[in-house]
Amino acid sequence: MAASSSVVSVAAAAAAVPGVSTSADFSDLREIKKQLLLIAGLTRERGLLHSSKWSAELAFSLPALPLSELQPPPPLTEEDAQDVDAYTLAKAYFDVKEYDRAAHFLHGCNSKKAYFLYMYSRYLSGEKKKDDETVDSLGPLEKGQVKNEALRELRVELSRKHQARGLDGFGLYLYGVVLRKLDLVKEAIDVFVEATHVLPLHWGAWLELCNLITDKEMLKFLSLPDTWMKEFFLAHIYTELQLIEEALQKYQHLIDVGFSKSSYIVSQIAVAYHNIRDIDKALSIFNELRKQDPYRIENMDTFSNLLYVRSMKSELSYLAHNLCEIDKYRVETCCVIGNYYSLRSQHEKAALYFQRALKLNPRYLGAWTLMGHEYMEMKNTSAAIQAYRHAIEVNKRDYRAWYGLGQTYEILKMPFYCLYYYRRAHQLRPNDSRMLVALGECYEKLNQLVEAKKCYWRAYAVGDVEKMALVKLAKLHEQLTESEQAAQCYIKYIQDIYSCGEVVEHLEESTAFRYLAQYYFKCKLWDEASTCAQKCCAFNDTREEGKALLRQILQLRNQGETPSGDTPGTFFLPASLSANNTPTRRVSPLNLSSVTP
Repeated sequence: MAASSSVVSVAAAAAAVPGVSTSADFSDLREIKKQLLLIAGLTRERGLLHSSKWSAELAFSLPALPLSELQPPPPLTEEDAQDVDAYTLAKAYFDVKEYDRAAHFLHGCNSKKAYFLYMYSRYLSGEKKKDDETVDSLGPLEKGQVKNEALRELRVELSRKHQARGLDGFGLYLYGVVLRKLDLVKEAIDVFVEATHVLPLHWGAWLELCNLITDKEMLKFLSLPDTWMKEFFLAHIYTELQLIEEALQKYQHLIDVGFSKSSYIVSQIAVAYHNIRDIDKALSIFNELRKQDPYRIENMDTFSNLLYVRSMKSELSYLAHNLCEIDKYRVETCCVIGNYYSLRSQHEKAALYFQRALKLNPRYLGAWTLMGHEYMEMKNTSAAIQAYRHAIEVNKRDYRAWYGLGQTYEILKMPFYCLYYYRRAHQLRPNDSRMLVALGECYEKLNQLVEAKKCYWRAYAVGDVEKMALVKLAKLHEQLTESEQAAQCYIKYIQDIYSCGEVVEHLEESTAFRYLAQYYFKCKLWDEASTCAQKCCAFNDTREEGKALLRQILQLRNQGETPSGDTPGTFFLPASLSANNTPTRRVSPLNLSSVTP
């Protein structure tokens, strides 16, 4: 049954809980704070602790309410009163993780709150037994094979209740979770959409829906409620879909309307900058977040990724020790420690901590991907492939896992497989030059040189982070004896190096100067050839060639040899070597849809 058909009939159930109707704007922050405090209490009563924490954190970022405006909890219904003893006892058992015992005492209860806790206890009992069964007997790579035996039974019961219009917003959320766990994605999406209509304030339903959306097209077809919670959902899904510009606009809007003190929003902005590899900005925001909320553990594994990329060993060591003191049995802590050992090239220890993270939470995406990287470092390609595949099972949007699979098959010299995985990574990160360069190398190996050229040009156009796309394109032109185009690429490569002002030595700089010296020599452009040959003398691998060429140029000049009149085009050196600057042409954006590996 479609979600839209049942929304109207179950909407009445939401009206029984005061304060859950939400408007689409942020004009009344006091009312929003009341709603957040209300839903924090409702979710806490049902054991949905992560949603309760999210709502409480967001409420804390808003100004305090006077006593006169604080709302009492919702009044008990007749059914609630009848079940209050059983619910109170069962909730005590639930809180100490005695889920079967909680379910036993809630069996037969009629109130919606008690019924939800009854079904949720059964679900968590199945999850706990699944984890207990695998924690010792199997390693984390096989852990995903064990299933929660309670799921099918729960699905049958919840489906019957759903058809009878007997599920409130929380019940719909649990039904969606069960469907998602059974890989019934389309049905789960419909139910989660329905849950957001019935109870828009429940962040858990929005978050589960977010995890099932794979692209922007799917997002367009969702019929979502017009509520202020939708803005938080859109900002989150844009971050997940790598639509970072749109995400940052949304978060900036949320800050402007009054959520500037929200640590959740600050952390999400830091994650967004991490995703577009603006490392300095992301590090700065994470450092501010640590001052604002020093005991926060969420997203600290992302912070550790940034410290790892920058090789900030002492800062990463401090973060690992600090998180260990706070809670050493959190998945984020294990990932931070794993990154620390990886930075010290202790890859076996790093993999051990990522495995520990996965014992704590088998669906933790970052740990699967990072463990794949460690197995790659240890040259264990089969284990790396397994880890990356598990990461993709958890989240098909993880470009790092697709890219990692491409790298493993590249090591195994299987270019057709590489091409498939690199293309998937490129679809998720269309403006990431690393994916495009990897694609170009694949096409080169498969002798599809036209596509390889497109990839290298596109990698340069989107901002080549590794400064290799133009060199690879130049070598490709060189291989095809397209000397004019090769020279253009080498010139632009040198222009880019000298314009960025970096002092580091570029490995291909000597190659570029050698080719250009020879090219200008053939064109009888003695001044340019001489300048490039002199540059060649600065590098060990091209010094002798540069000296030989300078001698030839001097000899030809002494003989009165004049430059040729039919040179193929005028080329100029970078501004630091010459006063002129010539841009190179750009090709049209990539279209790889017709290419099948």
